[in-house]
Amino acid sequence: MNEREFLEWLRSIEAKWQARWRENRVFEANPEPGKPKYFITVPYPYSNAPLHIGHGRTYTIGDIIARYKRLKGYNVLYPMAFHITGTPVLAVSEMISRGDERVVNMYKSYIRYYVSDEGKVNEILESFKNPLNLAVFFAERIQSDFDALGYSIDWRRKFHTGEPIYNKFVTWQYYKLNEKGLITIGDHIVTYCLLHNQPEGEDDIQDADVNPVEILEYTAVKFLDPEWKVYLAAATLRPETIYGVTNLWVNPNAKYLEISFGDEVLIVSEKAYVKLVHQHPEKEIRVLREILGKGLVGRRVVSPLGKEVIVLPAEFVDPDNATGVVYSEPSDAPYDYVALQELKANKNVLREYGLNPEMIDSITPIKIIDVPGLSDHHAKIIVEKTGIKSQIDERLEEVSKEVYREQYYNGVMIVDDPLVKGLTVKEAREVIRKRLIDSNQAFIFYELNRKAKCRSGGEIIVAKIKGQWFLNYGVKAVKERVKKYIEEELVVIPEKYRKAFLDTVDWLDKRPCARKRGIGTPLPWSPDWIIESLSDSTIYMAFYTIVHKIREYGIKPESLTPELFDYVFLGIGDPVNVSSKTNVPLKALEEMRSEFMYWYPVDHRHTSIPHISNHLSFYIFHHVVIFPREHWPRMITLNETVIREGAKMSKSKGNVIPLRDIARLYSADLFRLYISWAAGLDSVLDWREKEVAIVVDSLKRFVELAENAVRAECRDNVGDDAASKWFMDKFHELISEASSNIEHMEIREYVQNAFFNILSLIDKYRDIVGDRYLCSIKQVLRDWITVLNPVIPHVTEEINELMGGKGFLSKGSWPTSREARYPEITMAIDNALALQEDIREILGLVKGVPGKIYIIVAPEWKREIAVKTLNGIQLREIMDYMRSRYGLKGREVEIAEVYNYFKKQPNEKVKLISSSTEFNTYMYMVQYYSRKFNVDVEVLWEDDARAKRIPKSEKALPLKPSIYVELIHQR
Repeated sequence: MNEREFLEWLRSIEAKWQARWRENRVFEANPEPGKPKYFITVPYPYSNAPLHIGHGRTYTIGDIIARYKRLKGYNVLYPMAFHITGTPVLAVSEMISRGDERVVNMYKSYIRYYVSDEGKVNEILESFKNPLNLAVFFAERIQSDFDALGYSIDWRRKFHTGEPIYNKFVTWQYYKLNEKGLITIGDHIVTYCLLHNQPEGEDDIQDADVNPVEILEYTAVKFLDPEWKVYLAAATLRPETIYGVTNLWVNPNAKYLEISFGDEVLIVSEKAYVKLVHQHPEKEIRVLREILGKGLVGRRVVSPLGKEVIVLPAEFVDPDNATGVVYSEPSDAPYDYVALQELKANKNVLREYGLNPEMIDSITPIKIIDVPGLSDHHAKIIVEKTGIKSQIDERLEEVSKEVYREQYYNGVMIVDDPLVKGLTVKEAREVIRKRLIDSNQAFIFYELNRKAKCRSGGEIIVAKIKGQWFLNYGVKAVKERVKKYIEEELVVIPEKYRKAFLDTVDWLDKRPCARKRGIGTPLPWSPDWIIESLSDSTIYMAFYTIVHKIREYGIKPESLTPELFDYVFLGIGDPVNVSSKTNVPLKALEEMRSEFMYWYPVDHRHTSIPHISNHLSFYIFHHVVIFPREHWPRMITLNETVIREGAKMSKSKGNVIPLRDIARLYSADLFRLYISWAAGLDSVLDWREKEVAIVVDSLKRFVELAENAVRAECRDNVGDDAASKWFMDKFHELISEASSNIEHMEIREYVQNAFFNILSLIDKYRDIVGDRYLCSIKQVLRDWITVLNPVIPHVTEEINELMGGKGFLSKGSWPTSREARYPEITMAIDNALALQEDIREILGLVKGVPGKIYIIVAPEWKREIAVKTLNGIQLREIMDYMRSRYGLKGREVEIAEVYNYFKKQPNEKVKLISSSTEFNTYMYMVQYYSRKFNVDVEVLWEDDARAKRIPKSEKALPLKPSIYVELIHQR
């Protein structure tokens, strides 16, 4: 079977087993009192487009864990729903309605993943003008994509977040949050969309899931132009560098505005004016006149420290970043240093702006920060080191970060101002910022860490919103409870991300939780506001436990009152009274309560790392606030993102692999095997087709090996030889390691041990024993396929059926761990295989044609010396003993050589492997060695070898025999 035929075969058995799982409802989970449960969830996908392999990594790892826990005897619930609330679905629908050509073509291509008839494609696209149709279409297709990957999901519990029954659940959540004091209204700084004129959260901003948008707080320093009586506002993140200012920079080709700002007049870029209007709604801000940047060049302005500086032109100044005016501190800012050097070297530019070259040449950096080990200006050192010559060199961004980081953590202020002299840069920054703002010589300007757009293409800025509803994550008592839980009880894997959770909790404060448009749940006490999409998806895991009961009993949304949820989720109230008030049958209420109490808490949440700063932290906060401690989350595991062939996946690059293509181009089990093995959870996974091809070959070898083992005819006494005993112990050792790996969520290591390392072990075993190896494989095959079932479920189900297994392997039992039964033999074979490499190395050094290889084994007395050495007995005592016990007088040098060797290179295995076992193992391996090296091999005891005068015989050591190559003739 070639590769194409093998992949076709894989796809055929995958369809077969997926159909059987569905028909037999294998993964539907119901409470089983007395049986341990495991409730694992992954993020419900946003259903505004097809998913890709990056999403598939997270969902596949979640499914591998769910399947593993079933095999370990747990009653596992692995549910799924679909997220449609917020503005992303609405934004796409609106762009299609407007006839946006780019979006229309994109969504036609998405529909074609699933529909081939072009007329039908256009009909479906037309239906997307209703956003709910778009969301439901992709939700249904994502479900089929998940099924095609073999996910063991209980689909009875699916819902989407636009359903009225879910809206009622979110309404209850917000009543509880309000009761607990987490809802506030006020004026706050938010990310804001200029297109929709409303706050936008992460879910509503393009790429915010993988490239988070953060609000930065700049200090806009006022530089007075005494002639015009206006201030040029120069924004900085490093106000402590005000002492080293040599000039101001403006972009000569940008448009600037002179604006009234309360009772002052400022000059800022046109873009900055728009931001100021939104950030200071309490001030009267008007445009007085427009000025092109070059009209500012040459102006003289005065800093808050009273120093006069000149305004100069610079291409690197971005008018859409902060105020569009930058002050220059060339001693510690690489951009400033390079721009100043460039300007000095370009006399034509100076003449164009009427600038005096001598005056510009006189501008020199002012050293204000001392960094240990650097005597010259920091910016100058790094610019010269990297060879950067131009202010538009892309490397400037990275070297600037390096300089700023080094100064922030190690820099000390060396200015004459007693207020900051001797302070660290970190300390001075806050001192100077406060002084400038308190004295009205600066004001706060908010900017984003990157340019961002909403899903509809609207520009995102930072704005202050009046009368905005917020989730108040700044409540000190709540923060402390959350931090304590994360620090002491929550399991976080990989562990290194625990700090990211704690850092997020520290900086989380007030977060807008509602907006004026979008799909979602109206804020209960102010229904003209819609709860935003991240704020309505924090405790939805609880809804999984009851949604199928709501549908089973036909419970109407109006019956899902806060009193009902209070009883179901918190045990508050009398069920008879709740039943009477809601018209919900008492039996239904009790079953919902029982489902929740059985399944909660969430034992395991698996998701991707970018969610730490938002969803995951909200998830913990809301559970801590709403639920009793016994229902707080237990574990969070995370994985990094996926790139392809070394590049970030993006639609513009055309390198995105949709999940839909996995079954068509590859196969489910191939994808699962590769995606779980190619990188550890905390590493970015780089999808590479060459590596995928290697995994295809390995999977094909595994299937062929299993089929051959099943068909092999074997005798009862198979496996009695040393190599077979070695194989059995090594196999079970790898199974044990793989079991430990997956239990500790080391997914890559689990796959490496359970699949690839066992394949390598089998290759070695077959190399030793030949065709007999299949019978030993047959003995361990069921354990092997069971351990691999979580990662390649379809193939292992097929092999299980071929073996005559009944039912479903996916519902079987994980193998029990087995202690090594032949530890001495196993270690001896390992040692013999290592000896093979020693022989190969020696053969590579000899100058002649080998005729025979002698393996010379150390006698028992040398082993006794080694053991005594390892037990800490001194050489003198060993000498006396060996002379007395073995009559070795006159051989003290040999005794000392053995002692010194094991003193320097202790090997505890010497205590466990007898001399006879070592000798017999080499004898057993003689044919193997002869076959490997195509030369006769003889094993001798040292004394026999000495009698035959074989050179180097005396060099034999326990577990390190002497090797002598007898040559036929010299080369």
